[in-house]
Amino acid sequence: MTATLPDTTEQKWPDRLWVVRHGQSAGNVARDRAEAAGLPLIDIATRDMDVPLSALGERQSLALGEWFRDMPADERPNVVLCSPYVRARQTTQLVMQAAGLSDPDGDGELRITVDERLREKEFGILDRLTRLGITQQHPQLAEQRSHVGKFYFRPPGGESWCDVILRLRSVLETVTREHRGERVLIVAHQVIVNCLRYLLERMDEAQVLETDRAGDVPNCAVTWYAFDPARGRRGKLALQQANFVRPVADAGEAVTAEPDQPAAPKS
Repeated sequence: MTATLPDTTEQKWPDRLWVVRHGQSAGNVARDRAEAAGLPLIDIATRDMDVPLSALGERQSLALGEWFRDMPADERPNVVLCSPYVRARQTTQLVMQAAGLSDPDGDGELRITVDERLREKEFGILDRLTRLGITQQHPQLAEQRSHVGKFYFRPPGGESWCDVILRLRSVLETVTREHRGERVLIVAHQVIVNCLRYLLERMDEAQVLETDRAGDVPNCAVTWYAFDPARGRRGKLALQQANFVRPVADAGEAVTAEPDQPAAPKS
């Protein structure tokens, strides 16, 4: 009896993958205010995971949703994953509302899957500190971070970029296992966007840090990939656009690119 060989031509990836940073948040605004005033601490009372969108962030999210709405129905997202943080969930809900995204089976609104692996990088002891605050309160950590670099530096109680990448590897395993051939929208945070790019574009440390140095990921910017069957034995996702802000700009809304807190110096 002849053994049946596995089908190596089966598509592994989604047809489309959009990765979006949340809209401008109240935390982004508070951080800018603290930096401008030369303060050591970002004045915001809520936990980072509970920080909501600003009014501008809400409008940015609606503008992005209108961009998705203008796509043909069979090209819009049919799978939505997002970070559990309030600002990401609000962005996702507003995008879906403006896009008119609904369940393709007719069972109502398209379901949002909240995935804790898409949460913001955890800053640990450096949470809510500005550049000045980090230097004043933790000079040894600031020196260590400068020496080691942000890719490997892990603040006490927090994460390095490598830690974030480790959890995102399992996110991509879920996406390839459960959503092959589908159109997947991910709404998360700046570091998540860059670390997913690291994985999907097969970057190394120098390349992802150069991408980060080139500029902060704008709020509601879209980085998206399309499946290319010609790449590899079963095809791969190919980058189409990175940090695409035209949906927000065309709606007449301000394009903002504030880093998430804390505002440690770039490596």
